[in-house]
Amino acid sequence: MFKALYLVFFFYKRMNTEETQNISKELVITSRETEVQIALLEDKKLMEIHREKKTDECAVGDIYFGRVKKIIPGLNAAFVNICDEKDAFLHYLDLGFHARSLNEFVNQVINSRKKSIGNIKLEPEVEKSGKIGNIIQAGQSILVQIAKEPISTKGARLTSEISLAGRFLVLVPFMDKISISQKIKNSEERNRLKGIVQSIRPKRFGIIIRTVAQGKNKEELLADFELLLEKWKSIIANLPHVKAPVKVASEEDKITSIIRDVVNESFDAVHVDNKELYQEIKSYLAAFIPEKKDIVKLYKGQKPLYEEMNIALQIKSSFGKVVILKHGVYLVIEHTEAMHVIDVNSGNRLKTGTSEENALRVNLEAAVEIARQIRLRDMGGIITIDFIDLAKTANRTLLYRTLQELMKNDKAKHTILPVNKFGVVQITRQRVRATTVIETSELCPACNGTGKIKSALLIQEEIENMIEYLVGKQLEKNFTLTVHPFIYAYFTKGLFSKRWKWFLRFHCWVHIVPKSTYSVMEFKFYNKNNDLIVFGYEG
Repeated sequence: MFKALYLVFFFYKRMNTEETQNISKELVITSRETEVQIALLEDKKLMEIHREKKTDECAVGDIYFGRVKKIIPGLNAAFVNICDEKDAFLHYLDLGFHARSLNEFVNQVINSRKKSIGNIKLEPEVEKSGKIGNIIQAGQSILVQIAKEPISTKGARLTSEISLAGRFLVLVPFMDKISISQKIKNSEERNRLKGIVQSIRPKRFGIIIRTVAQGKNKEELLADFELLLEKWKSIIANLPHVKAPVKVASEEDKITSIIRDVVNESFDAVHVDNKELYQEIKSYLAAFIPEKKDIVKLYKGQKPLYEEMNIALQIKSSFGKVVILKHGVYLVIEHTEAMHVIDVNSGNRLKTGTSEENALRVNLEAAVEIARQIRLRDMGGIITIDFIDLAKTANRTLLYRTLQELMKNDKAKHTILPVNKFGVVQITRQRVRATTVIETSELCPACNGTGKIKSALLIQEEIENMIEYLVGKQLEKNFTLTVHPFIYAYFTKGLFSKRWKWFLRFHCWVHIVPKSTYSVMEFKFYNKNNDLIVFGYEG
């Protein structure tokens, strides 16, 4: 009984909110030739990793002036050409209530240079059930936004309910109402924010108040709103001068959007190894969180930043099929296109107490890492977790609530179902981009991925032929052979070793050095100046 109560206390204690835990939070940003990588650390532990390729690929939030390629009545959807390799997908339910008004406004902008939505007559709202062919037609130009990036063989998913996200507010044309984040609980603060936004909101524009707006004054909210309104005006002003399909507005790059959405007063540092990015991030923080502008640090060390911050090692140990935890517990993680499966194994964990207590300990320990893995790999869709079976309903409830608490900080929308009698938990999680997969295995230097290496008999013959070539053709008398320690032992063991036989045969003493970093069949020759000897010889 005491052990069970201790477990409950221990795990609920570590589930406290960020404010009471005072978690150390850092962003580490490294710039490479083809991409920028962003790592989120909590108490020096890698929690999220994002990668932004330096290309013009479509990303969530990008706005396109696309062309409807064809209507698919059976799916009640349309395929839209937005300049990507694959046509994007627009479902009837993603049109939004004001699709008719948006389409009519776009037509007026193109034909009569109309620029304001404040005085236009709203068209009837789109019904919850209807036919997409009644709203848009093949060949029509349409303003759309990326809701989900292309994943595997599927093209991007679109919405025609345009929204422009700022730091504190989200601007939604045609929505004509104010919404507020449910995470803002205080009724007085909710009313204060709504009052401010109501005073600055123009007609025909909806505004969503984000969680980070809590405590901000009117000037800060107004500045954010004006930036979003200018962006919308710029999009509309460009429409008469472009021809579909074309991108008309980009979401802020991933670095800026992560700084915007993630970095707050609780962050301790942002480490950057690129001077331009350093200046860009510092300027952004100076504008929006001036008290945090000095947390940005430019890294100038010789060692790669990810190695210096121990991130490279964490990536290697965190990705892959098998993830090993403390005390012998390990996870097996499999990814498919439609779902992800996580299997919990106790391994060689030392068992104390009853089997039920052991199973609960393993499951609770695994739950901590599973919540991290889901965020780290950005798993989306259906996630099935096979925990070790628990006989007691109270223990299954504890596991379920612990998993809920662990995933509270996950910004992606998700639903967790209770643990069933088979120990299985199912999670659905918002999927807007492909799962992060980092290859942690390396090509075997001995077999080059074939699974086969040269016969052990051949390596001796090959080395002897090369020694003969060095002595007889290149007249080398002082050189060194480096080999794996196993091969070194084979060549040097015994009174009449292979090396002695070479001396008698070639009248030359071969210096042999063991190298533990070599693969078994790897060897190299060096001359007296310790330069690698490159052979023109073909054996």
